[in-house]
Amino acid sequence: MTAHSLSQRRACGLLGMDRTSFRYRSTRPDDTAVRERLRALAAERRRFGYRRLQWLLEREGVRMNHKRFRRLYREEKLQVRRRRGRRRAIGVRAPLTLPQGPNQRWSLDFVADQLTSGRRFRILTVVDDFTKEALATVTIADLIVIHSHLPASPVGWRGYRRCRPSEPRVCASSGGWRTSPI
Repeated sequence: MTAHSLSQRRACGLLGMDRTSFRYRSTRPDDTAVRERLRALAAERRRFGYRRLQWLLEREGVRMNHKRFRRLYREEKLQVRRRRGRRRAIGVRAPLTLPQGPNQRWSLDFVADQLTSGRRFRILTVVDDFTKEALATVTIADLIVIHSHLPASPVGWRGYRRCRPSEPRVCASSGGWRTSPI
């Protein structure tokens, strides 16, 4: 204002600003000590959020409105970072051995589809890993269509669900396990 030799009233009028806003001086108390203590507690307790940090400060005798405390916490950029996903095992996994003949390993998988009427259905498929032959398909309604004879020799496991031909287990619609042979 003094550089352009304008009065306060004229300058505020040109800017479209109220003069009381121009004259306003904050009466907010100085909270640098609280900010420093908050930063120290957050560095010490990295996984604590603003509520737990406020509780710790209240135990030390610092009383503050939760909205004001949240504002200070946010201005100091102390938000707790979200945890990353689970860390996977480091190292090389042993490759699965390939079956050398039929009925050494079976894979089970659920397949889902939808009819033109909109009704959805799921089917459990049993596949021999060596011959790639579908040994059985089981609907959730427990309707079984056997594509071939299921032999009774123990096998290894692979796929989503694994099953030994000597004791096939099929998830029944009741939620339990059915242990009778297919």
